[in-house]
Parts: sequence; C-alpha cells; structure tokens
Amino acid sequence: MLHINNLVCRVEGRLLINNSSFAVLPRTRVGLVGRNGTGKSTLLRIIKGEMEAVSGETRLRKGARLGAVDQEAPGGPQSIMDFVLSADIERANLLRDAETETDPHKIAEIQTRLADIGAYSAEARAGSILHGLGFSGEEQTQPCSNFSGGWRMRAALAAMLFATPDLLLLDEPTNYLDLEGAIWLETHLKRYPGAAMIISHDRDLLNTAVHQIAHLNEGKITLYEGGYDSFEKQMAERQRLDMAMRGKQDEERRRLQAFVDRFRYKASKARQAQSRVKRLEKMQPIATIVENPVAPFDLPGPKRPLAPPMIRLEDAAVGYEPGKPILSNLNLAIDPDDRIALLGRNGQGKSTFAKLLAGRLEVMAGRKKHHKRMQVAYFAQHQMDVLDPTATALEHVISLMPDATEGQRRSRLARFGLGVEHAETAVGDLSGGEKARLLLNLIAFEGPHLLILDEPTNHLDMDSRAALADALDAYEGCVLLISHDRFLIERSIDRLWIVNDGTVKNYDGDMDDYRRQMGEKERKAASPAKAHAGQVKRQTQAARRESLAPIRRDIARLEAELERLRDGVEQINAALAKPELYERDPEQATSFNVKRSRTLKRIDEVENLWLEAQERYEEARNH
Repeated sequence: MLHINNLVCRVEGRLLINNSSFAVLPRTRVGLVGRNGTGKSTLLRIIKGEMEAVSGETRLRKGARLGAVDQEAPGGPQSIMDFVLSADIERANLLRDAETETDPHKIAEIQTRLADIGAYSAEARAGSILHGLGFSGEEQTQPCSNFSGGWRMRAALAAMLFATPDLLLLDEPTNYLDLEGAIWLETHLKRYPGAAMIISHDRDLLNTAVHQIAHLNEGKITLYEGGYDSFEKQMAERQRLDMAMRGKQDEERRRLQAFVDRFRYKASKARQAQSRVKRLEKMQPIATIVENPVAPFDLPGPKRPLAPPMIRLEDAAVGYEPGKPILSNLNLAIDPDDRIALLGRNGQGKSTFAKLLAGRLEVMAGRKKHHKRMQVAYFAQHQMDVLDPTATALEHVISLMPDATEGQRRSRLARFGLGVEHAETAVGDLSGGEKARLLLNLIAFEGPHLLILDEPTNHLDMDSRAALADALDAYEGCVLLISHDRFLIERSIDRLWIVNDGTVKNYDGDMDDYRRQMGEKERKAASPAKAHAGQVKRQTQAARRESLAPIRRDIARLEAELERLRDGVEQINAALAKPELYERDPEQATSFNVKRSRTLKRIDEVENLWLEAQERYEEARNH
C-alpha cells in the first residue's frame, strides 16, 4: 500500500529521519511511536505531500486513496451530518448527476452505482460514526459553526472515517475525544477495512487497534509485530541482547588491546600484533537502544494535611444560568487521600463538576462544605492561556520565588524537567508537551491539597505519561482526574465516579467493566442502523441477481448448444474414421464432411456469442 525508501528528512537543519525504509501493507494498521520531536508528524506531512524530503521517496499504490484529518476544522452553516456525508466525493457527485441527468440508460447506471456503494444507507453509517464520537442526533443536524474547535475536529475525524480511504493517516486522534469516544475509536479502527498509520501515545489504542508498531528513534524507523505491550517486550529483549553483545565486544577489545600492548615491539610477535590492530580498527561498536530517561514531574504534597472529609456536597446543584442546573442531587464526600476518576461522555458535566470543586463555580442549591485552608490546583487545557507567551519558563518561576537566589530558581525549574536549554526560551516557543509540563508544575508549586487534572496527557508522549503516573503515585494529596488515557487511570486511581443523567454517582466496577458497558451501549445504538443497512444490502443484492438472471440464462443456453455441437463433431469424426465408409457409400462420406465443416463454423459462432455474454455478465456484476 505504501513504500518508504531510503528517506532522509531535515527540518531547520536538524536531521529527523536518516535513510529509513519500511512498508505499510494493505489492510494493515501501523502505530507510529517515538518521543515528542523525533519527526513523527513530519513523516506524515511528507507522505501527504505537504513537504519535501531531502532524498528518498514515499510511494503510494497506484489508484489508492489517501485520507487524513485536516488541521483546519470545519466551520460555517453546513450541518455536521452534511459535512460528514460530503466526504464521500463519489456519492456526492452521483447524487448531483442523478438530479440533472435525462438519459434513461445513464440514470440506470447512476442508480446502480449508488446502490453498489451503499449510498442510501450512508446517512445511517455517518450517524453511527458521529454518535460514537459523541454527537447526539440533535447535534448532528446543527451547523458546524455552533461547535467549539475540539468538537469540529471530531467532525473532521468522523468525515475521514466515513470516507474510508485505502490508507488512513491519523495524528493523535484521541486528543479531542473523551474516554468513551476513545473506546469507540479503538473498536472502529480494529474493524477498519483499509490500511492505517496512526501516531498515538494512547497505550490502549495501540494495543487494541494496530498490527505493527513503527518506532522512530534517532532518525531510524524499526517495525515490530504486535501492539505496544509486545513492542515494549521486544525492545527490552533487544536491548538486553545488544548489551550482552556489547559486553562481549568490549571484552574482546580489551583482550586484543592487551596483546598489542604486550607484543607490539617484539619481533617474533610483530605480525600477530599488527593483525590484531587491524581487527581493532575494523571492529564496529554495537549500538544499543537505551533512550535518555524522561524528566520526572515534581508534585509536592500539602505541607499540612486536612482532616476528612475534605469536601462534602449535600443535595448540591451547579450550572451556569440561574434555574438551569447542569448537575443536581450531588451527595458526595471527598477525603484528603482520595484518587478519583470522573467517567462520562463529553457534555455530561465533568468539567462543570471539576470547576465546582475548584471553586470556579458556586452551588446553585444545596450545600458545599470544605476546609477553609484547602488549596486546590486546577489543570485544564484552556489553562495554558494563563501562561505569558512572551515570558520565559524561568521568569514564571521567578514570579513564584521572588526572594530566592538564581541558583534556587534554576534548580526548581530543572525539577520541572525544563533544563538549561529551556530556561530562557519564551513559553510561546515551547512545544505543547513542554507547556503542559510547565503549567502542571506551576499550579502544584505550593503543594495543594486537591489536584484536579482535566485531560493532562494530550501533549505528553508515552514516557512522559508514565512519569506523570509515577508522580501521582508519589503525590500525598487528593487527585481528581478527567482523562481518556486508561493507562493513567488504572495506574493512579482508586475510585471511579460517573457523570450521567444530570448527576454524579459512585461507579461500582473497574475500567474493564466500564469498557464492556460502553461496548454494549454502542452495539444497541448501532443495531437500528445496521438493520437498515442490512435490509438495503439484501434488497440491492436481490435486484442485482434479478438483473443478471437473463444473462446467466443466455450463457447456460449457449453452453448447452456448444456441448451438443461438440458431441455431434465427435460422432462425425468417429464415422469418418472408418475406411469402409468411403468404399461403401462415398456420397455419405462427402455429406459427413460438409456437415462437419458447418458444425465447426457454428461452434466458432457460438463460442464468440458465449464470450460476449460472459463479458456482459462480468461488466454487469462489477457495476
């Protein structure tokens, strides 16, 4: 499907990909992984033709359709449903032609093709995809301009999945999804009929939806069979073997060098010593794949712990407009050492609940009790806007440590994982992961009692996510987590709360139970669309069988005639093979020869008719 041959890529003078080759086979899903900044998104841009490589080539199979989610989110008055449907360009063109075409034969061809591509069940398929990505039936009919940037990106993802290109390119597709949407996407990609290359730091997606892992490291791309867990095991085994081989090589190098040092100037051993010098010169060092460890997160715990419960909600309600609560009947208690994850689809009120706990919203009814000394740190993606893009990371630390020495400030910044090379960099020039790291450490600077994290991993690579999980394990305060990253939830969380039907309740079960529950809901939601699609498919197949029936009858009739004619030739040949025929009845022999010639001519005619009928049949079957 896709071949990448001897690819070399530089960006601003920096070598990202160095003479790498690999292939993506048809119907194969490949997860592209690597540290942030190694060139994964750049590789996708080269494949899409948006930038040129220094050398090498990317070659897509002739006639294959390439699809990717554009960075430009859809907007304007077009409805979400119409936007997704328009992604199937052939269907849109056929429907347009059907409205203007007057030739009955062409109209029939258009309608046949529309039936073949499932055009009349397209809305049901598009609705199923949009529902899986979190759009309600009512929202699917609303204009794109009514939605935020994140929801528009979901619509762009839905459009590309609906179009079903032969090679699908996805760059962090779960970043705009909630947990439920991420679970749906895993299942959908697992059944995807084409090939796909997916950049993702979502361990569960890479374990569930891909066949291979392509690891981009130090400019080289290496393919591993299986999902991410299998890749990690293979990496560890390869590292162990490389280290063992390197140890053996180092020992051999020491032995050869000792011989050279001992006998270099001894005449009887000079030739042997020179031979060992040459062996040392030719000995190539064995490269290992040990990566630089990722910097840890620094999340200091509260200096003075609070007595439980830290927060209590009693018949509380919260919302944005008077008399219109988003959440109500809230009866919950939070203790100082709780680890809680909020589950539920986007739009159900998870962020609203987080803002209530953070003190950004007041209760509209009922009561919220909490310690007056309680300190809360609140991380959300929009919180990055509070960072001054013109100020450096060091200047942000200075504002929190006005009386500290320069060394103390830089030492604290280093604990953020932002070393000397980033200290003087303006925040606006930092990567998304570096900004997230800076913000998270800044809000937790004073050791909060409650740490609220709303999708903290969107810009973090796999190793940084693991480092965040380690930091949360060591953190001594309370954590409330909203995340689509099940690895982080399972590593860091003890309790699950679900936001649904206008309230928040305890969820009795683990993440596996929740995933199964989500799968059941999706199957039930998809069953009407599937039933309709199945009915349309059966009707289409029946109509096709009916249209092919006359041609099949012609073919069968011609085959029967051919068999009869060939039997007749065999009988004539048998009669003509008898020598006595020419002596006994010469006229009959002549008659047999004439009849044989006519029969052979008829066989040629019938064979031509049969070939024409076969061509008509194949053409009709493929349209």
